[in-house]
Amino acid sequence: MRADSGQSATHWLSNRERGNDALLRLMAALSLGLGRRASRVLLYVITAYFFAFAPRARRASRRYLRLALAREPGPGDRFRHLLYFASAIHDRVFLLNGREQLFALSIEGEELMRTRLAGGRGAILLGAHIGSFEVIGAIGRRIPGLRVAMAMYEQNARKIHAVMHAINPAIVTDVVPLGRVDSMLQIAGRIDDGAFVGMLSDRTFGAEPLQAVDLLGERAWLPTGPMRIAAMLGCPVIFMAGMYRGTNRYRVMFAEVADFAGLRGAERGMAVTDAVNRYARLVEKCCREDPYNWFNFYDFWPQARVGGSP
Repeated sequence: MRADSGQSATHWLSNRERGNDALLRLMAALSLGLGRRASRVLLYVITAYFFAFAPRARRASRRYLRLALAREPGPGDRFRHLLYFASAIHDRVFLLNGREQLFALSIEGEELMRTRLAGGRGAILLGAHIGSFEVIGAIGRRIPGLRVAMAMYEQNARKIHAVMHAINPAIVTDVVPLGRVDSMLQIAGRIDDGAFVGMLSDRTFGAEPLQAVDLLGERAWLPTGPMRIAAMLGCPVIFMAGMYRGTNRYRVMFAEVADFAGLRGAERGMAVTDAVNRYARLVEKCCREDPYNWFNFYDFWPQARVGGSP
């Protein structure tokens, strides 16, 4: 989609899923029954299908890879991009069923998480549609006492819950619904109780405050809402990402974005601006170092401009 097409920058919200709960349950059962290595054969078939019959995703992948790789991506690059996406989804089956031992996980910033946890108050964990969130959860389970709630809009919460329940009906998730009168109070309660609240901040939801940033050499608009929430609560913001690196390897990264404790008035506003810019730099770092993990398969930069300036 081009920026001047007249479509909403948030068209991704209304995209229909190509599967359903029954199909997800079947795929989960096959994957767990066959094992990770054997069931990965199916990923190449699925990736080939989307490579051939998903032109919008294919165009968006090429557009992004040109920026991340700083060269024209070949067919192998574009196939690998889709394969990494399929791999992260496939590995979700095993991670949500407690099979972390199948993976080689490296972590950067674990000490930061332990230090924050020891302080007794939580923080906002800010991610993006990069890599796997489930592998971050697997890392979290090896840190005693770490509790994570996800804050998201109800439409997405229902979809995520359906997917996770189809993969593992016994799984229990803590979700804070956004857009309600009491959403801020729920987030504040979780953080004061020592929990970490996860959010994604690389997609816009329409009429919300945005900030222009430089991302991979082009202008993009990112929502400022998560940073504003952290500023109002006076809590830290920690960037999180779990990048797939081929075979069974994942790299998990935590990095401090900002700490809004004690800030007031104009000082708080400037800190929000700086924090959004730092978040953008961390997203770009991930895209440069692990370029096939960007899972925004739509025309991200022109769409972002449709949203207008803050």
